[in-house]
Amino acid sequence: MKNIYPWQKEVWRKLALDTRRNARGESTSSAHALLLRGRKGLGKLAFAVFLAKSRLCENISDEGEACGICSSCRWFEQGSHPDFRLIEPLALLNPSTISGSERNGSDSDADTELAAMAEVTDAVAESGSAKSRKKPSKQISVAQIRELADFINVSSHQNGYKIILIHPAEAMNPAAANALLKNLEEPPLKVLFILVTHQAQHLLPTIRSRCRQIAMPAPDPAIATDWLKQQGVKKPEVCLASAGYAPLAAMEFNDDSYLERHGAFIREISSPGNFNPIALAEEMQKSDLPTVVNWLQKWCYDLMSFRMTGKIRYHPAMLAAIEPLAYKIAPRPLAAYLRTLGETQQLASHPFNPRLFLEELLFSYLRALSPPPRHRE
Repeated sequence: MKNIYPWQKEVWRKLALDTRRNARGESTSSAHALLLRGRKGLGKLAFAVFLAKSRLCENISDEGEACGICSSCRWFEQGSHPDFRLIEPLALLNPSTISGSERNGSDSDADTELAAMAEVTDAVAESGSAKSRKKPSKQISVAQIRELADFINVSSHQNGYKIILIHPAEAMNPAAANALLKNLEEPPLKVLFILVTHQAQHLLPTIRSRCRQIAMPAPDPAIATDWLKQQGVKKPEVCLASAGYAPLAAMEFNDDSYLERHGAFIREISSPGNFNPIALAEEMQKSDLPTVVNWLQKWCYDLMSFRMTGKIRYHPAMLAAIEPLAYKIAPRPLAAYLRTLGETQQLASHPFNPRLFLEELLFSYLRALSPPPRHRE
């Protein structure tokens, strides 16, 4: 990534002062751990990479940005910087296993810089695959955190900071989270942890309390729309609304086949009296299930939002279908179904039977939309 996104400039300005002071060897009040939090698609990972590169740069600019030409920057861009470590689930480090719902909203330039950094981890995973053909884990393991001990305790190559980037932090399993907590409780000298999270509520409260939390902003819709136009997105307003106004996530919608599949699914469930849950589950069973759950969440959110406030967030073009449907529903059953979808999202990545999983989801949707029975007087 050559620069931060337009909507991140204010956050960067606040952090740049610490970056410049660190470069001059001055003491600062900056935390030993940063927690970048916000929903997917805002560019948090790209911002974290940009920050790490700048903190390691030998000749940062007055704005606190990396120069891009010093030996440190070249190492970083080649994925071989000795004072930087990236910790991700093996499923994310292996590009062939990444689904749209998992690294939704990551930046292509940042991914390019991180790709080389993943090669060593890929080699380890590949050697392990000779013994086991299991799919790469979607969790960050305790072994990955414990392996940082040597990196933390050895002096840095440039007598400066060492940086550890963990993404997404909520992917740490309980043992990994507790292992990281020990490092945060007794922070090593000149080691900066950067945690990126899409769901801060799933982190241990003790981890959150030991980090300087930075809320990554969502851009103004007009700024996001202009940016998407510059990226060549065909229908920026539609894509942005569908992605919940997260601009990098909106890039995923700039795909004709994706838009067609999403549109077909929404048209089916927008007519609950006419669609067949069994047939739809059969049709969708090979889809990325977390994505399908997310589609349902956004659709039901819009139904509830229109029912209660008259506003539509994700599907403004579907007003004609949402309006009559919303006025027929009972808010309480739909709210309960929305809570169920939130819990189901965590199970969607590894269902026992995808077809049965979807059938239950869709039948529950129909029950949630059924009008409440009238009581006889």
